[in-house]
Amino acid sequence: MTIFYLTFGFFVVMFLAMAVGYIIQQKTLAGSCGGLGSLGIDKACNCDNPCEKRKERERKAALSENSIDVKNI
Repeated sequence: MTIFYLTFGFFVVMFLAMAVGYIIQQKTLAGSCGGLGSLGIDKACNCDNPCEKRKERERKAALSENSIDVKNI
């Protein structure tokens, strides 16, 4: 049981050290490899035939993009 406590304590200390380092640096989180953008993929869903919910969201976005809202005039 002593080994468990020592190991757990080590991980807690390392976790706290990383948290303090993150707070001091005040940087945003970033991936190490650049993510999907480095592979040339613009979106996470790269399917040929999107689902109905996605089609509806894209339709609404296209309509709101091309319309003039009277409230904004």
